[in-house]
Amino acid sequence: MRRPEAAPASAPTSAPDTAHRRPAGICVGPGHVIVYGNPAFVAAYGGQAVGLPAREALLDMPREGFVVMDAAFELGRSLATWIHRNGEDWRLTVAPRPDPETGGVYGIRFHLRARYDLPIVAEEGQSGADEPPE
Repeated sequence: MRRPEAAPASAPTSAPDTAHRRPAGICVGPGHVIVYGNPAFVAAYGGQAVGLPAREALLDMPREGFVVMDAAFELGRSLATWIHRNGEDWRLTVAPRPDPETGGVYGIRFHLRARYDLPIVAEEGQSGADEPPE
């Protein structure tokens, strides 16, 4: 198992509230109109961003981020990339939202996570939280 790199000394440490620092949203249509933003999204972009096309609301998103959003919508598969946002590296993950009846993609969901915001990984030989007890 590969261990994650250590966070810089100035970066916040991982804590149970890390989800509040991870903006995420749901968009519909090829223009990626935002229909939902989690609390971290609203804190980062404001409540008025919901209802706007992503290209008008996500002003700090580099062009590469929108390329990935467009590709996930068009290809109907999950994609991810590292982007540079607000002077830091962020992981952008985008997944299609397929219609359950037709299977056609009607939107996407996206999630941003700062590079320093490392996931909590169990040490080798330790039981993870998701593992059932023996």
